[in-house]
Amino acid sequence: MPIGIRRLLKSVLPVRTQKALLDLQRFYLAGKYQMLGRKTTRMETSKARGRRVREGFFERYCRGIGLDIGYGGDLLAPNCRPWDIEHGDALHLRPLKDASFDFIYSSHTLEHMPDPSLALKNWWRVLKLGGYLILYIPYRDLYEKKRELPSRWNPDHKFYFLVDEDDPPVTLGIVPLIRRSLSEAEIIYARVCREGFTLTDPDVHSDGEYSIEVVTQKYAQPTAVGTKKIREDLRGPGRTDTLVADGTEGRDPALSSDIGISV
Repeated sequence: MPIGIRRLLKSVLPVRTQKALLDLQRFYLAGKYQMLGRKTTRMETSKARGRRVREGFFERYCRGIGLDIGYGGDLLAPNCRPWDIEHGDALHLRPLKDASFDFIYSSHTLEHMPDPSLALKNWWRVLKLGGYLILYIPYRDLYEKKRELPSRWNPDHKFYFLVDEDDPPVTLGIVPLIRRSLSEAEIIYARVCREGFTLTDPDVHSDGEYSIEVVTQKYAQPTAVGTKKIREDLRGPGRTDTLVADGTEGRDPALSSDIGISV
């Protein structure tokens, strides 16, 4: 739906009506994309591509065959299978077999799930041992810039996200959520990415990156999941704060030298 029409509807329609219209739109688009296919478009994944190339992200975490959940026409990499409304339910992934992908990627989709924990468990189910679950989700304080629902920008958002702490009733800490939901897991890193972010006005849609990026690896034996300490430092726009999963504060050796660090 064009942004202008979405803003107009938001200003005149109740939230419940907006959600009903979104459901109708989703049903229509699923049928359309099944018949005609989906055009390539530049969305949040494309925003992060340059940074990820510099960091060696694709070489480290995107080997083999991947699944891009909620890809929206903006596929992470050519070796990804796209998955969106025209392919099936993102919450359960019922047609997909266990341990069938080397990596799972999802950009700005988890916030739309009615049960984020269940979604993570099912995404984890189709991931092979040794593979990576890569989450890219809107960071509440850079994107929503508020604590309460509804979202300023998308009435279908059901939850907001921080990195390491829950803020009830609608904000989830992604690291605690992973710890509660997944076994046989180790968080490689969880960090706030804000390259190119400059717009702090809560009434203006953010620019650049405004997301949390989390990489979690699946192991054969259960390991401690989460962090001893993660600190978010949001001083100054246009940097990426690295939050190291073992609780240390400093430079992640896997990242290129031009990435900012929480200090």
